Amino acid sequence: MIRIVIADDHTIVREGLKRLVSSAPGMQVVGEAADGTQTLQRVRELSFEVLMLDLSMPGRSGMELIKLVHAENPKLRILVLSMHQELQYAVRAIKSGASGYLTKESAPEQLEQAIRKVAAGGAYISAEVAQQLALGAMPGASQAAPHESLSDREFEVFRLLVAGLSATDIAGRLTLSVKTVSTHKSNLMGKLGLNNVSDLVRYAMKHGLADSLDL
Repeated sequence: MIRIVIADDHTIVREGLKRLVSSAPGMQVVGEAADGTQTLQRVRELSFEVLMLDLSMPGRSGMELIKLVHAENPKLRILVLSMHQELQYAVRAIKSGASGYLTKESAPEQLEQAIRKVAAGGAYISAEVAQQLALGAMPGASQAAPHESLSDREFEVFRLLVAGLSATDIAGRLTLSVKTVSTHKSNLMGKLGLNNVSDLVRYAMKHGLADSLDL
């Protein structure tokens, strides 16, 4: 039996995933979480094999949460289920410690296949993500896009700024101080060579980073 915890801040999404997973033979949902704090609590309290994790939840989320979960339980398999189609999100998730990456538009059959594969110790990623990971590891890899130089926290602030959130909103969502968010904003603007949020939005649209922002 593959025991699973579903972490997503949308109740209707959790319910839908629970029904899909529970209908598959040999799978059981043993817990749910609606934010990063609850996710870490489930990891500490429950015994299970696969964590189905949304990248965009209140509090600790995204790559930071993947790293924290991995540190708590290195053997736990993490399958990211996200709205983000962009390769950058998938590559960052895998590098942070996830075992698989699937978009929420995937077919139910793919979800079952992904769960079984990561539970068995394998990785579930697209050919494009695998190629990006391989190319990035090769000596003399081609010049990366500017946003690839952002830290995981800077990338999260970048994403929320593009979604239209203010520094105060972002601070509340990520449980950071407004001053810290402003510092991240300044640093990422410098790395990208941009001057304001309008430039940031244009950059995100140009590089396909403004689609499917799941808030």
